[in-house]
Amino acid sequence: MGKTRKRGRKPKLATEEETASQDYSTASINDAVSLPATTAEAVEPNDPDSQGCRRGRSKKIKVASPERRSSRLADSNGDCAAVAETPLIPKWEGTVKVVPSMDAVVKVFCVHTEPNFSLPWQRKRQYSSSSSGFIVGGRRVLTNAHSVEHHTQVKLKKRGSDTKYLATVLAIGTECDIAMLTVSDDEFWEGVSPVEFGDMPALQDAVTVVGYPIGGDTISVTSGVVSRMEILSYVHGSTELLGLQIDAAINSGNSGGPALNDKGKCVGIAFQSLKHEDVENIGYVIPTPVILHFIQDYEKNGAYTGFPILGVEWQKMENPDLRMSMGMGPDKKGVRIRRIEPTAPESHVLKPSDIILSFDGVNIANDGTVPFRHGERIGFSYLVSQKYTGDRAQVKVLRNSQILEFNIKLSTHKRLVPAHIKGRPPSYYIIAGFVFTAVSVPYLRSEVYGVHIYNKA
Repeated sequence: MGKTRKRGRKPKLATEEETASQDYSTASINDAVSLPATTAEAVEPNDPDSQGCRRGRSKKIKVASPERRSSRLADSNGDCAAVAETPLIPKWEGTVKVVPSMDAVVKVFCVHTEPNFSLPWQRKRQYSSSSSGFIVGGRRVLTNAHSVEHHTQVKLKKRGSDTKYLATVLAIGTECDIAMLTVSDDEFWEGVSPVEFGDMPALQDAVTVVGYPIGGDTISVTSGVVSRMEILSYVHGSTELLGLQIDAAINSGNSGGPALNDKGKCVGIAFQSLKHEDVENIGYVIPTPVILHFIQDYEKNGAYTGFPILGVEWQKMENPDLRMSMGMGPDKKGVRIRRIEPTAPESHVLKPSDIILSFDGVNIANDGTVPFRHGERIGFSYLVSQKYTGDRAQVKVLRNSQILEFNIKLSTHKRLVPAHIKGRPPSYYIIAGFVFTAVSVPYLRSEVYGVHIYNKA
């Protein structure tokens, strides 16, 4: 009898590798997951039924449906099925470290219009600048005074925002190089915690300077330690106040940015750096006593009134022969007054060659320093700068071998040559073709008078 051929096409058998590959491609979620046991019946290599050349009815292969495979994946791997349905979050979004104090740092955009001292009836061409600032309590923002000097428009932008908010300048402290701003838009203050002030750091304490310096548009962080603490020369205000020296990089644009300690509290404001061929990484920070003096002065008087000074020039009394000639015994220490500003109110009570022995009950050493902290001394002008305009202080002097005490009312005296014009245009008078104007330090600087080794950040 001849062979009979079964009609119809013989189905193709799925091998073990194809079945496993099919289940794996269906169950893959982002990364490789463990495969469940295949639902296909085991195929023996030597089983004649597994040979594709066998005639007749093929052996049925059971393949699980996608619904059953996904249910088994959920049972074996937890919520893998649910994860597959939700969009995946990029990995870098989950690694961002949130620091509230850094979110309070803002970028300051200012348009300046400086006066023309050579042609005082007109102003120079406008120019724009960017600096840093940070949010403090009372819906206020602190930055440097030179960042908003001669401003015509000031705008602020928060970290991670694309909106610039119009700001109003509340007060400018030229002597301490601090300015206070505010924003009327309520949206600016949403979701931002103000920066808290910490105690004055000690030497070798770590500090982090945060701001928007040159070299990029995003926020920048530089770290260092406190290297020195003493009375510094403030370039913008032409005054001498307490300052911190740090070795963290302070570049152009860092002005107004906070210096944070390891607890995230503000210990100062970056404002200037020393540029010289023989020095590296010397930056200066306005410490918290000066910042709090500025804020409390504004809150107390409704405006910035300034830092009082004695208005005297003094010399050290470390030479024993000089002390003997001035009638100073071995138990007396102090400094000698060389000159008194004629416009200072102290000129009515103090005289040249007077020996200042103490200020407000604190004895002054022969080198002009007073005790500051453990193992540290500082210039006695620090005691004067801690006072407010209108406060009184007891000054003990030695005059003609007699000790005298004076109760002096402190104030900010007017100099014969003003150190700044406080944002006002210069006054002038024209007569017979001649232009007369008041001399001031900004006028002298505009005429390239003097050399400065300190640069504003």
